Amino acid sequence: MTTPHVVVGVDGSDPSMAAVRWAAAEAASRRTSLRIVHAEAVTRDQPGSPGGSLHEEWVRGRIATACRETAERYPEVEISGGATAEPAVKALLDASQEGELLVLGSRGIGVATGFFTGSVALPVIAHATGPTVLVRQDWQPGTGERDLPVVVGVDLQHRFEPVLEFAFDAARRAHRTLRVVHMWQRSSIYAYPSALPNPQVGTDLRATTRKKFDSALDTFRTGYPDVEVERALLEGEVAPRLLEQGADAHLLVVGRRTHKRLRFPTLIGPVTHALMHHATAPVAVVPHE
Repeated sequence: MTTPHVVVGVDGSDPSMAAVRWAAAEAASRRTSLRIVHAEAVTRDQPGSPGGSLHEEWVRGRIATACRETAERYPEVEISGGATAEPAVKALLDASQEGELLVLGSRGIGVATGFFTGSVALPVIAHATGPTVLVRQDWQPGTGERDLPVVVGVDLQHRFEPVLEFAFDAARRAHRTLRVVHMWQRSSIYAYPSALPNPQVGTDLRATTRKKFDSALDTFRTGYPDVEVERALLEGEVAPRLLEQGADAHLLVVGRRTHKRLRFPTLIGPVTHALMHHATAPVAVVPHE
């Protein structure tokens, strides 16, 4: 029987080192082991790294340091894994099949080089069957105040249960408030732009949405009675409002619809894409049907 573990992808870059720190803290929280995956074939020309034959030695040295620091800070966490010659995307997806969670580093928008950019992170998130977390390079253990909430965006039009379950569990383990956000749009009730929208129609739509929203949350609150919940039912575009609500987040959680047949190998949806590039908090992407 496979022991539950958290998987983290490492390439020696600063974002991947932050990912190791976050993954180690998460493994300790879950009381599981930590598995490190280092794809040697693609870890080249990292910013700040030496070139040529010295690069791999530099990467392994940084990984060894990260492992040592993890062992000192979380002695209860068993660390395994190491280098692989497989392509990064395949290695990470294969490893994630046996893990509870996959963790990657992220530089955000404006950086076109490195391991955890579009060539790796996008297809991994698009094809991962379990949750994936992206961590910014400046994340440190204990970053932020204890009252920072876990923030989750919920789409009531699709299957939201896996997303809410992940968020409730994260809030419970971290002893934090859970802020649940749902956006509704008045324009969705009109087949074409209306010069004279009926205010009552918008009011009715909001009331109906509130009823569905409250019903969805009440079901989960029964299973997590110790989690304090904030409800945010907002009007507007999803990505900008979710980024606003998640600006002070300990963790920002969003869902991603799975597609059995992808015409585009990096299809992850506009909201997930926006959070990957612009969110400052760690972002958890939870696949659902």
